[in-house]
Amino acid sequence: MRHRSLIAVTAALAAGALTLTACGSRDNKADTSGGGDVTVTIGVDAPLSGDLSALGLGIKNSVDLAVKTANEKKYVKGVTFKIEALDDQAQPSSGQQNATKLVADKNVLGVVGPLNSSVSESMQKVFDDAKLAQISPANTSPSLTQGPNWATGQKVRTYKSYFRTATTDAIQGPFAAQYLFNKGGKKKVFIIDDKKTYGAGLAATFKGEFTKLGGAVAGEGHIDPESKDFSAIVTQVKTSGADAVYYGGEYPAAGPLSKQIKAAGANIPLIGGDGIYDKKFVDLAGPAAAGDMATSVGAPVETLPSATEFIANYKKAGFKDPYAAYGGYSYDSAWAIIEAVKKTVDANDGKLPDGARAKVLEAVQGVSFDGVTGKVSFDEFGDATNKQLTVYKVDGPDFKAVESGTYPAK
Repeated sequence: MRHRSLIAVTAALAAGALTLTACGSRDNKADTSGGGDVTVTIGVDAPLSGDLSALGLGIKNSVDLAVKTANEKKYVKGVTFKIEALDDQAQPSSGQQNATKLVADKNVLGVVGPLNSSVSESMQKVFDDAKLAQISPANTSPSLTQGPNWATGQKVRTYKSYFRTATTDAIQGPFAAQYLFNKGGKKKVFIIDDKKTYGAGLAATFKGEFTKLGGAVAGEGHIDPESKDFSAIVTQVKTSGADAVYYGGEYPAAGPLSKQIKAAGANIPLIGGDGIYDKKFVDLAGPAAAGDMATSVGAPVETLPSATEFIANYKKAGFKDPYAAYGGYSYDSAWAIIEAVKKTVDANDGKLPDGARAKVLEAVQGVSFDGVTGKVSFDEFGDATNKQLTVYKVDGPDFKAVESGTYPAK
């Protein structure tokens, strides 16, 4: 979404050898408390508390599962993986503090996260300066990989340490517009966003494609997502004659917004991006949410043969919280780090080398493997090469997949 996701690695040498501490005296020496193995820590940054914790906990648990799987398989000989999960509460300032903390620990060689694009903006330079690989399973703002002028065609990769397994809003917004106009039959839309990096950017890409198709914008406005009273903009929606509302933002505000629109007598669907794709949206919006829609990255994990083992192992692990919208992408993000560590170790006669962070980062750029969500690899900007998206519609107590595809359609 977003706005949405990073990894950390710790190293250890033979028992009794020099220990790599958080302040770190030697990059090539590490804790050997794991029975003689080098300990590689994968850092996780996500909202583990607060309104978006349903998504954040799914990210954390899925990375944890990847680490446990790698250890059980002894996937990287001589390496034991572990995670260090930090809570950013969906706040950029907290994310930056977490990034600084992870960088300060020389045992950390990569990070999975964060969820929110706005949080990632505060973290990217910190990680890039330290040559610490960051992979988000959820960030969708195009500027994170292609620079602030991406929409004009001036695509510049600002931070070579940043990658993502989720596709971007440059694709997601137009994909939603095409579905709503061509298949949903909606020709007049009221566009609302929360003024944050993810929401505003997504709304803008939706608008561009919707108007290009011949759709009309009945009105536009912004809301404060911290407020739960949206009566002012609801009145504008009701009098606009719109046959749908497009919302750029996340489910804590989108649910109440949808509920209030319907309560005001405007019986029209609300559609949004992956930021609203969670059962929490349906719970907040209530029964009137039937017919509301969301787009999200990739195909439904439950429909992918490649995800069968992930789903079974997640259930077997007994996590209290579901893997949610980004579970598969979080697992794949962590596995990309694991693959990079393996490539780095294999290229150095089976040992973690000096300057491991930079070498792991370099290896991430070239990883390519069959993951939970399909083929996982990164293009020259660090973006996912998997461009698939899905439209979901509220049907009963949850979202159900309606259609998967790519933009532009193949």
